[in-house]
Amino acid sequence: MQEVFVIGVSCTAFGKQPGKTFKDLTREAFVDVVADTGLDVAHQIEQAWFGNCGMGSFGQRNIRGQVCFTPLVTEGLFPERVPIINVEGGCATASMAFHGAYKDILSGQAQLSLAVGVEKTFFPDDAAKTLEIFEGGIDQLDPQEWHEYYRRAGEVSGKPFKAHAGGGTLFMDTYAMQAAYHMKTFGTTREQIAFAASKNHAMGALNPKAQYRFTVSPDEVLADREISWPLTRSMCSPIGDGAAAALLCSESFLKTLPGRAQERAINVSTSVLTGGKYRALDEPGLSHVAAKKAYAQSGLTPADIDLAEVHDATSFCEIYQAEMLGFCEVGKGGAFVGSGATALGGRLPINLSGGLVSKGHPVGATGLSMIYELVSQLRGECGARQLANADVALAENGGGVIGFDEAACSITVLRR
Repeated sequence: MQEVFVIGVSCTAFGKQPGKTFKDLTREAFVDVVADTGLDVAHQIEQAWFGNCGMGSFGQRNIRGQVCFTPLVTEGLFPERVPIINVEGGCATASMAFHGAYKDILSGQAQLSLAVGVEKTFFPDDAAKTLEIFEGGIDQLDPQEWHEYYRRAGEVSGKPFKAHAGGGTLFMDTYAMQAAYHMKTFGTTREQIAFAASKNHAMGALNPKAQYRFTVSPDEVLADREISWPLTRSMCSPIGDGAAAALLCSESFLKTLPGRAQERAINVSTSVLTGGKYRALDEPGLSHVAAKKAYAQSGLTPADIDLAEVHDATSFCEIYQAEMLGFCEVGKGGAFVGSGATALGGRLPINLSGGLVSKGHPVGATGLSMIYELVSQLRGECGARQLANADVALAENGGGVIGFDEAACSITVLRR
């Protein structure tokens, strides 16, 4: 099997962009990822993976990537006859696209493969479209199964299941129930969740790509509007639009490139995907399973990771994922995050991009925006939020839900 390298990354600014279409965002991400390589390599792309969740709400349910790339093919910016595979997996969609490109190179099927994630979730005049996109992330065929699961879980956690009580999505309610269970079981506090939110908003303020570029103190986080107790608005990821991309190549292809391109290339140690199930409340989550596989495949341990991007759809998730990824003991995530360990300058910085709560969360693009951040960090190109001397980085990205598991979870490990 071949070694896999990332030679180009891109990410649009995230935010509410009603004036931009899916095709506009695709163009921006693609043009920028090629430009990031500093090379004329677009014509050498052999395969593309296109991730998106929302275009079906506009009637484009099948050939999404082909439709978005048609103008680029017509203009000669993207090569003709290249196969484009469309993927969809909730919030893990872009990571699935990355995983596909990774396997192209690993298997030797291609020497240069493209992964793109594109999403629009903000529709100022049609909130029903936004809700439709998110509802696709949970079982719509047998909803009684998860209603009963959450009813029972609510009795155990001390937070009865009451969907959309605070005006958010169902997913905020499920995260809130998990947070309540963690607080009841391990003594985690709202103040610790607020600290995580405040820390990430501070990092987002330094990120020119972030949707929210302002700071919020822990007290202000706690005083913000309640979405679903114990979560406030500042602890929850926003609605927005954006796109991100990555170009992956083989070691043999990399050796044909100029020295500067080789110096900026980042090795993909591993990319892992796993699938969720209805699990017991006290059973380790899906990301724990994915992380164990990733560590085994890469020959690394949690102690080897210098920084991470995790799927903090709510700020409680940073606490939980710190435990699941082995960065601290189970039940100690609140204290770990509250100690400053995950801040810039801490023992293991997490979400230096600002995370989903500040950077934003256009679902079909999120996973590749994590890759963009980590590749940029490993290259030393992140300016005021740069972590010094980072060599190994991990991305955790979950999509959809099956009970309290993600429906799909990705772990990617990158090395300088």
